[in-house]
Amino acid sequence: PRPEYIPGHIPDPNYVRIFDTTLRDGEQSPGATLTSSEKVEIARNLAKLGVDVIEAGFPIASPDDFNAVKQIADTVGQEVYEDGYV
Repeated sequence: PRPEYIPGHIPDPNYVRIFDTTLRDGEQSPGATLTSSEKVEIARNLAKLGVDVIEAGFPIASPDDFNAVKQIADTVGQEVYEDGYV
């Protein structure tokens, strides 16, 4: 099971925290663009996989990026899954 998230501290020394930058760096490739709904879907799936930290994008980059990051934080960041994790 995942330990409680405490910034800068991992109580279990055998636990590897997963930090994903797909939504931030994924659009840096030429021709790779995602809609807000695609970003939310990807974030949901990353959360279901047990990713501990999701970098959702660059909200300052554009109004659409801002809205996508906000939507991910407001929805995906608040959903509680069957295993009890957000």
